[in-house]
Amino acid sequence: MNPVWIIDDDRSIRWVLEKALGRESIAAKCFGSADEALAAFDSGLKPQVLVSDIRMPGSSGLDLLRHVKKQYPDLPVIIMTAYSDLDSAVAAFQGGAFEYLPKPFDVDQAVDLVRRAITQASHHNGAPEETSAVPEILGQGAALQEVFRAIGRLSQSHATVLINGESGTGKELVARALHRHSPRKDAPFIAINTAAIPRDLLESELFGHEKGAFTGAGALRRGRFEQADNGTLFLDEIGDMPAELQTRLLRVLSDGNFYRVGGHQPVKANVRVIAATHQDLEGRVKEGLFREDLFHRLNVIRLRLPPLRERRDDIPLLARHFLQKSAQELGGEPKRLTDAALKYLQGLDFPGNVRQLENLCHWLTVMAPGQSVDVADLPAELRDEPSREMPANWNTALASEADRLLSAAPGEVFNQLTRQFEATLIRRALNATGGRRIDAAQLLGIGRNTITRKIQELGLDDVKGDSGAT
Repeated sequence: MNPVWIIDDDRSIRWVLEKALGRESIAAKCFGSADEALAAFDSGLKPQVLVSDIRMPGSSGLDLLRHVKKQYPDLPVIIMTAYSDLDSAVAAFQGGAFEYLPKPFDVDQAVDLVRRAITQASHHNGAPEETSAVPEILGQGAALQEVFRAIGRLSQSHATVLINGESGTGKELVARALHRHSPRKDAPFIAINTAAIPRDLLESELFGHEKGAFTGAGALRRGRFEQADNGTLFLDEIGDMPAELQTRLLRVLSDGNFYRVGGHQPVKANVRVIAATHQDLEGRVKEGLFREDLFHRLNVIRLRLPPLRERRDDIPLLARHFLQKSAQELGGEPKRLTDAALKYLQGLDFPGNVRQLENLCHWLTVMAPGQSVDVADLPAELRDEPSREMPANWNTALASEADRLLSAAPGEVFNQLTRQFEATLIRRALNATGGRRIDAAQLLGIGRNTITRKIQELGLDDVKGDSGAT
């Protein structure tokens, strides 16, 4: 299968995307300019998906897009652009781009976008969809078995589902499983992270727009609801959806009708909606941040994904799977965890959940010195080493702080301590990575969007260093 082409004059972005795709067993080829990619096309080479920046020395990404669409109209092209660059985003869609990828981007979002583009290319080529691209949901413990049973019970249902779970617990994997085992399995599965799309573009992203709807809208564009017709639309981080779009979503869920931006004729879409959030939606309803009627529309069937700390029995199974996967990607023999190392890992809380464990296994595959991995081979931040930011008598210090909080604000002690603990973890990760947020997020096993939100919530913008925006 042809590789994915990555075109960007920024070497770090090329490296990050190439490595992220490699972890998903997706081959990639990098170019430092659009002119290099055009020369490769002229020599007879062709990618299965093309990912290109807009602004580069020489020919621009939009120039490359126009050239590609003339020769290969069905080749998916993903254009990378800046958050605030509305004109470029619109120009990319007008030119026939499959999707745009805002900078700074979340690596998981980028990989998912490429995977969807590959699926589209396979359909255009008449090839069957590769089910192996969707990872299995692994788990044998009681906590996850209830999730499996729920997926089974819903296998003949079209009901709306709301998935609750912390970051990294696998909400999208469950959504894909619900789709794959439903009557809609032969129709599209479309996923969108509502928190990752700029607010002023989200409406068009969901509902599409008519030609001339706004400056630069040179052609009609179908939104996610139309793309998912007869299939499933997965709305991740639904709790962050702006209030005005909550109203529009409620209308679609009520009668299946919506209007494109700038449109006057209703569009009908038969779509099953699966929503997910890490937030307490009932709490957001009480705070006036989320519509109560929309909450009840979404909350037809609710699934709760347990955090990894509630499925400790699954850690050995997951670890072996991820070590095997990493070894296959790197072309080596899988590392083996000793009984002591497995027992030690089962005692950790893994705030980043399954995603953090997967990142750890990839780190061990690359960094552990031998084939047998013991406790001493684990990253220093996971071993029982005193924190450089914690005093030697940290138990006493925490107890003293807890007493102070209890006397100052009864009932709030756990919230305060949780915030302090999160702030310490994130500050340490940022210090260890020189301020690079994407590296710090990977170290903690959380997504880029999550660490950015936490930094804002906890007031950690004062941490100095390279922001690591990619």
